[in-house]
Amino acid sequence: MKKNSLTMAVVAGIAGVAGFASLANAIELNPDGLGQVLIYPYFTVNKGQDTLVSVVNTDAVNGKVVKVRFLEGYDSREVLDFNLFLSPNDVWTGTVSEVGNGGGVKTDDRSCTFPKFTQGTYKGFLTYTFDGTINVKDGGPTDLTRTREGYLEMIQMADVPPNTDLFATTLHHAGVPECDTDLIGNSITGSTEVVAPTGTLFGSGGIVNVHQGTFFGYNADAIDGFFTEPHVTGSGDTRPSLQQYDNTVAYVFNNGALLSLDYGAYVDGADAVSAVYQSDTIYNEYVTDSNIGATTDWVVTFPTKRFYVDPAYVGTAGPAIQPFNEVFDSASNVEVKVTQYDREEGTIVPQDCDPSNPTPGSDCDWSPSPPINVRPSSLPYEVNVISLLDADADGAGETSGVLGSKLVFNIPPFASAGWIRMDMATGDGGSHVLRPAANGTQLRGLPATGFEVFNLINADVSGGVLANYSGLFRHRASKSCATGTACS
Repeated sequence: MKKNSLTMAVVAGIAGVAGFASLANAIELNPDGLGQVLIYPYFTVNKGQDTLVSVVNTDAVNGKVVKVRFLEGYDSREVLDFNLFLSPNDVWTGTVSEVGNGGGVKTDDRSCTFPKFTQGTYKGFLTYTFDGTINVKDGGPTDLTRTREGYLEMIQMADVPPNTDLFATTLHHAGVPECDTDLIGNSITGSTEVVAPTGTLFGSGGIVNVHQGTFFGYNADAIDGFFTEPHVTGSGDTRPSLQQYDNTVAYVFNNGALLSLDYGAYVDGADAVSAVYQSDTIYNEYVTDSNIGATTDWVVTFPTKRFYVDPAYVGTAGPAIQPFNEVFDSASNVEVKVTQYDREEGTIVPQDCDPSNPTPGSDCDWSPSPPINVRPSSLPYEVNVISLLDADADGAGETSGVLGSKLVFNIPPFASAGWIRMDMATGDGGSHVLRPAANGTQLRGLPATGFEVFNLINADVSGGVLANYSGLFRHRASKSCATGTACS
């Protein structure tokens, strides 16, 4: 059989089993890193750090109109958005830094934006969505300090085809586009200047501390299959968001099986996007060896949580929507269970296996040992930073050890190095279950993304030289289903 014929046969077989006709007509988390929607799990200006952001248009023919939205970390209230116009093969870059008591962004890039940035000048983040000016208050901080850390999303709203006035004014001529304000300000849905978006974006973020010499770089998550029609809105519009997609079907891999999950029953729901992020467990490593000055933080971000818990969406009286449990009121706690291991399979000893006070008839001498060595913890925010610090460490529970985050809870490390299993499904009585898709399938856990960062210090490089070594690794995850024959 020819290679092309074999490929088509495999695709046809998958389509027949899963019950869908095309691999392009659904929302998916693209493992290749290209998509219509980019999620950058974390930015911060704490601890003297800046966050560098970039987005690349790999389309050599069409321009792109992109909604860029910065969200604070407590409850994902928007702190700044603008429309970005990328010409073919274009790159846009920006820097998030401390501005007064909060954060802000500047760019020296020449790509067109609306509103227009003044090159080299920071635009400070805004408090209107959480200080009571626009939305109902949510019990969180109401001052600029709330804007110091969070995450951002970029949503491609449309393509800009050649031979249009909008294309001509946003195209770089000798490196400088015209950026006609009337044209870019009036590029609305239905305009002949824009057509349906085709994806092909990728992005990256980097958290840098110039004075300490640390840099944590990551790739943005890429969601594809989001829109089939143009959806261009003006700056300051909360649309489009992650709950306003054209495709209602999500494609999710579960233990090698490709699930097709239709969430069309929920108007303005975020379930299709949540499904591609849904994890019953996340895994990563840690290192806290004091001999090498090691510290570790985990970032765990819930990019759709606000649609299930924010009083602006669900009302102050709620209820919160599954898979979350509490309406946000200064916090919205979800219980997770943390199990730590060292690098030699060791873990926290269960109480009934204490050698000084053993429980008669227990299974402590057998393998596997009793599965009760877990630490219940709560993740209260949209962006959560878990820091591996000793209980008596300076600042433990106040700021995280690596990133200086205030959205932190501390876990005393079990060992100097090892790994962690974070169970996101069985907390709160096992209620962390996404609403069922049309076929009845329900995914367990919580919609999460993020990474581990660590820093090592070497004071003995040479006389008077101090060296920092930093690293970042994305979380690994597993999925499971609460109901549905498609998961069996």
